[in-house]
Amino acid sequence: MRRYLVVAHKTLGGAHLVEHLRELRAAHPGCRFHLVVPMHHPDHAWTEGEVHAGANKTLDEMLERLASMGMGATGEVGDANPVYAVGVVLRREGAGTFDGLVLSTLPRGISRWWRFDVPRRMAAAYPDLPLTHLVSEEALV
Repeated sequence: MRRYLVVAHKTLGGAHLVEHLRELRAAHPGCRFHLVVPMHHPDHAWTEGEVHAGANKTLDEMLERLASMGMGATGEVGDANPVYAVGVVLRREGAGTFDGLVLSTLPRGISRWWRFDVPRRMAAAYPDLPLTHLVSEEALV
């Protein structure tokens, strides 16, 4: 059974991402998803508890949505650095556990992840894991 690692925060739950997961499920019936929601540090004073709770809320909402659609998924809150957050999962689960990596970002220009070159860094850090980079039109959280 195929398993995909999905990394998103502000775009988690977007139509672009849900549609892609549906397409993966149609192409590979029974495939499962593991969501990683990196913590997001806002532009105001924050606490670690606040950012973890925000990421956890986003994760829980998407897990419920996928369950209601009949798609199996697990998930976790990850480090604010999405490249590192993926590495944590891969070290724990094993490199061959996932068949692909799905990264969802905001468009270039408004995305922090683009400014930090996350799509390129993710592909370079995990070259044996096929990367699909999806770009959303809007933030959801």
